Amino acid sequence: MKDYIEQAKEVIRIEAESVACLCNRLDQNFAKAVETILKCKGRVIVAGMGKSGLIGQKIAATFNSTGIPSFFLHPAEALHGDLGVITSEDVLFFISKSGQLGESEFMISAARRLHIPIIVLCGTVDSELYKRADIAIDCSVEQEACPNNLVPTSSSTAALVMGDALAMVLLKARNFSTEDFAALHPGGFLGRRLLKHVYEVHHTGSAIPLVEWNATMKEMIIEMTSKRLGCVVMKNKDAQVAGIFTDGDFRRLAEANADIFKSKAEDVMIKNPKTISDSAVLDAALALMEKYSITQLPTVDAQGRLSGVLHLHDILKSKLV
Repeated sequence: MKDYIEQAKEVIRIEAESVACLCNRLDQNFAKAVETILKCKGRVIVAGMGKSGLIGQKIAATFNSTGIPSFFLHPAEALHGDLGVITSEDVLFFISKSGQLGESEFMISAARRLHIPIIVLCGTVDSELYKRADIAIDCSVEQEACPNNLVPTSSSTAALVMGDALAMVLLKARNFSTEDFAALHPGGFLGRRLLKHVYEVHHTGSAIPLVEWNATMKEMIIEMTSKRLGCVVMKNKDAQVAGIFTDGDFRRLAEANADIFKSKAEDVMIKNPKTISDSAVLDAALALMEKYSITQLPTVDAQGRLSGVLHLHDILKSKLV
């Protein structure tokens, strides 16, 4: 058993070192690749054979999910009619460990006829593919994690990481926001987290558990119970949130004070409580609740006036978590 674990550690160590070495291989070709893709008016056509092709599919998917139109074109399929999908507005992005041309030669020739840029992530710098690229990025590794130095392991990981580096640099250069990401993932968990807003689920109008400053404890409890949000809020003359009193505050007060029903709202409320904008995403509200261990949040409009009340259960019902 110990042998297996040590072998696994060696694989991880070799691959980690291979990835770290990529930093020393970054040069102006990487920057040129970024600029070329930024200027692309069409799509990034990603291609590769074998393991490189599988890495290419992931890179194309990452490009698409961050707003860069892209798709994977298998070189073998390209030979049988699919070359027609490449247009003069595109960029050809090839991934190869060996750098041997093979089926890729036809794609290279098609790209030359269309006068489109050819970017190559290559693991062999003295290869024909590396030399024929307009922009060649060195993804070579010292050794594979395979004991026989044959199975693509370190090399495929290096290509994947270099593709991620390109995608993230492009993301930042294009000011791609969390809202942009959410718009491209509306059906997924991340999309729900980033697209759902407070104003869609909070309690407003007559559903707000609201009391005056001079409300008695009995009146506060009745309002809290009838609105079923576990709190009451108070606002000042400018309609801004002045305080909050929760069922938790009531229990803590009851433990410390036997005469709690003699208290008025202004005596026991928590002044200047945490609030959140009604235009904020629910993910931000959840983060605020988790940070301060609270389950209710008064919500405010753009002018800072009381807009509603958000309960943790509202977030749960939205299937955010």
